[in-house]
Amino acid sequence: MRFDNREDIIQLTPLWKGERFENGRPKVPDDILRRFQRVTTEEAWGVLWEHGYKYQFQGDWKVIHPGKILVGRAVTAVMVPKRPDLDTYLLEYGQKEEGRKGFFNSWVIESLQEGDVLVVDMFDKVYEGTFVGGNLSTAVSRRTKYGGQVIWGGIRDVQQVMEITNIQTFYRGNDPTPIRDVTLVGMNVPCRIGNAICMPGDVVLGTPAGIIFVPPHLAEECCIKAEKTAMRDRFGLQRLREGKYTTAQIDSLWTDEIWQDFHNWRKENTPPEYAHLDWSGEEEEMRKRQTGPTIA
Repeated sequence: MRFDNREDIIQLTPLWKGERFENGRPKVPDDILRRFQRVTTEEAWGVLWEHGYKYQFQGDWKVIHPGKILVGRAVTAVMVPKRPDLDTYLLEYGQKEEGRKGFFNSWVIESLQEGDVLVVDMFDKVYEGTFVGGNLSTAVSRRTKYGGQVIWGGIRDVQQVMEITNIQTFYRGNDPTPIRDVTLVGMNVPCRIGNAICMPGDVVLGTPAGIIFVPPHLAEECCIKAEKTAMRDRFGLQRLREGKYTTAQIDSLWTDEIWQDFHNWRKENTPPEYAHLDWSGEEEEMRKRQTGPTIA
């Protein structure tokens, strides 16, 4: 086996047709990551559910900076309980054959790049399962700039980690003990986080609701859905303040009259950050409803 294998990563992410990192990991554009800051958990979940991705969300976390949104590209690591023969072989292999330094957790952190999120399956181990502490979290901060870390296990040095404000940390628990008796068996491989699965290059969205992993090929669709929802909300709130419609009309399926009003409204009320949105599909659906079915 090889850690962080380009051929394996490409083979496991065939639906991504865009740019990739040197190791084959999907590279969702920075603009998509920026737009994800406005996406809610439920908006992303809705898109994934519609496409059959039912196991992408995991709640029940502790978080270092409450309220801070986490967005970035996943770098995954899978740890297992230590078995001496396996542990000895993989540690020697990584150090001698691949030139890696230090313990397993350092290998993964040294691979991080700007915009990345470290995603670790530590099989929910907290005591002697502290994947990062103050020093390694500082390294994550330096490398990812604005990313962070999602640890299905423990961390230590919580007071030090709290002082690192440019990244976000989701974790299961904390303990003063150092990391012990664990072995890295996969790096940038499929990774189970609770009830969710994360793949290398997934967009990681962390909110007060929890963590959701978005496959790269669905990332832009999630952004578009969220942005269109935001536009509809702006319109609805304005019309409610004006008294033009009732809450029942705005919160239920819109009539053709409301849709037409909305399309006229957005021509003069679309902010620059939403100017790229294409509403032709919605307009075509409205025309079909107005004209009725075509008779052959």
